[in-house]
Amino acid sequence: MTPLIPLAAEPKSAEVTDWAARLGWVGVLLLFIALVYWLMRQGWTWRARLQADLPELPTAPDEPGAERLGMSGRYHGSTTAGQWLDRIVAHGLGTRSRAELTLTDAGLVVVRPGARDFFVPADQLRGARLDKGIAGKVLAEGGLLVVTWQHGDTLIDSGFRSDRAAEHTAWVEAIDSLTTDTTTTEGAAR
Repeated sequence: MTPLIPLAAEPKSAEVTDWAARLGWVGVLLLFIALVYWLMRQGWTWRARLQADLPELPTAPDEPGAERLGMSGRYHGSTTAGQWLDRIVAHGLGTRSRAELTLTDAGLVVVRPGARDFFVPADQLRGARLDKGIAGKVLAEGGLLVVTWQHGDTLIDSGFRSDRAAEHTAWVEAIDSLTTDTTTTEGAAR
């Protein structure tokens, strides 16, 4: 008589892990990640070398004048004006960081803990606007304060985001007012 229930298959041992192959694949993956990181680093260094003709960044004067406006937030980077993906990395301008901005009669003071501070003299400010993106950082429409300034022969856009985004409009008005005042003063002096 044949049993209705099939008999259990012969006992079979569990497959043994091939540790050599597994470690080999992990090693290949780690080498690939290291290669990608090295290539990104080389690209950053290459870009800095291309931008070596950019002059040294000015530092804030000892007496920057009366404070018009202050803001704390984030610095998201700088690009060539009008080219929101052409990041400028020379002199530390490509490093994202926290930032404290102060607009004075002398210009814009940018203090960045952990990164290089810089100063934009009032006569080099060209304007400000609200935008949605700069150098790989995209936010909601109007979520980024972009300050345009002249540095040497290069027109630069620098992107900032305040901890309180409602402040951005006041900053655009204040910077535009300062650039208008500076242009009027320079025109009268000639």
